Amino acid sequence: MTQTEHFLALFKSSSALLDGHFRLTSGKHSNQYFQCARVLQYPKNAEVLCSAIAEHYQSTGITLVISPAIGGIVVGQEVGRLLGVRTIFAERDNGEMKIRRGFEIFPDDKILICEDVITTGGSVREVYDLLKNEGHQIAGVASIVDRSNGKAAFDVPYFSIIQLEVNAWEPDNCPLCKEGVPVIKPGSRVFKS
Repeated sequence: MTQTEHFLALFKSSSALLDGHFRLTSGKHSNQYFQCARVLQYPKNAEVLCSAIAEHYQSTGITLVISPAIGGIVVGQEVGRLLGVRTIFAERDNGEMKIRRGFEIFPDDKILICEDVITTGGSVREVYDLLKNEGHQIAGVASIVDRSNGKAAFDVPYFSIIQLEVNAWEPDNCPLCKEGVPVIKPGSRVFKS
């Protein structure tokens, strides 16, 4: 069994890889959904999945891990624990990504942005832009799952432990919508109708 097959087996055994009709955080629709919270609810799974990320960035001098709330928080916390560094998260306030709760980023911090699943990279890009606009040093981006089909690109190294080609359609072009299959929104972001 390859490492990717082992990781996917963890998702499947945790009922974290779902089939159906889903509205993703990006707004796109898909016939598959990675509910990382289900696999990460087991600390041993979180350790196994996140250790691959921590090992990849072990020698880069990371001093801080930051994640977009809410999906990336567990990933960031575990990667930070494995690297032995501080972990914080950014969250939306009136629709805008911000660093709150008294979290500090120091001038010499070397930052890794961690996320659970990246489809378009929108949430990570918001955190990236926030940090970059404040002059912080971003060393890399990491996720457990890259479902962007290789399209998520950042100005820093990007590492993902699972890369999958998963169907994702704009709502107007979604074949499941055309078939009348009800859409489910399993993620954390609330959309205005």
